[in-house]
Amino acid sequence: MSYVKESETSATNPMTNQLRPDSPSPNKIDRESRKTVGKLAIDDPRIICKNVNVFYGENQAINDLSIEIGNQEVISFIGPSGCGKSTFLRTLNRMNDTIVGCRVEGEIRIDDKNIYDKDMDVVPLRAMVGMVFQKPNPFPKSIYDNVAYGPRIHGLITDKNELDALVEESLRRAGLWDEVKDRLNEPGTSLSGGQQQRLCIARTISVNPEVILMDEPCSALDPIATAKIEQLISELSQQFTIVIVTHSMQQAARVSSRTAYFHLGYLIEVGNTNDIFTHPKHPLTEDYITGRFG
Repeated sequence: MSYVKESETSATNPMTNQLRPDSPSPNKIDRESRKTVGKLAIDDPRIICKNVNVFYGENQAINDLSIEIGNQEVISFIGPSGCGKSTFLRTLNRMNDTIVGCRVEGEIRIDDKNIYDKDMDVVPLRAMVGMVFQKPNPFPKSIYDNVAYGPRIHGLITDKNELDALVEESLRRAGLWDEVKDRLNEPGTSLSGGQQQRLCIARTISVNPEVILMDEPCSALDPIATAKIEQLISELSQQFTIVIVTHSMQQAARVSSRTAYFHLGYLIEVGNTNDIFTHPKHPLTEDYITGRFG
């Protein structure tokens, strides 16, 4: 997938590498530039977010964000460090609840239920909306017990033979079974970094979630391990909705059907990934993907 070429954009003067005069300041967004560009509503939404605001104490991290995320789609969140993309990702399964002083306003609906309703139990929510973190975090347990942990605590399976079959299936779907089938009793931490991340993905899918959140899942991995994770994302998208935060625009281009660009806590632009990287509509998006800031 190609990116915007220097000759295709008037964002900067290529000799001075300066922002064009009408481009918004990357450190400040005026009222007009806060409006999200692109198609927010889609035909088959899995997650519907309306007017979401996130505060850490008095500081606002997400500003009036609305977006729909499709069923069995892969959508990437991109943007400079501190732009709010990981903060917003964590709102989708209420991981921000664990942060003292964090407050979320607005609606995030899954299965037509606002996950921020007072009667929402976050334990089944986080089984339904699983998360894979930036650094692999296998439990200090065996490979087998890492995958079996979720089904056990959620009471999904009690029969040993069924549990054995589920562990094998989850490891196969994570592309890890052939590498670990003879060492299931070894610690999960004995695996390589890429294998540990695939183990964490197997652990996530073992409880049969509907949505998988990935917060920079390849940032600590080498190119070979990264390629395996990206191939896995493609395969899992046949069953799951996947939301991925990534600093790599190349990765976003490879794995996602839609891309959302964040800046200073605002959702600036969302659209088809190819369109975002070849014909961005918002000057801030254009400036970022052409390397003018970020």
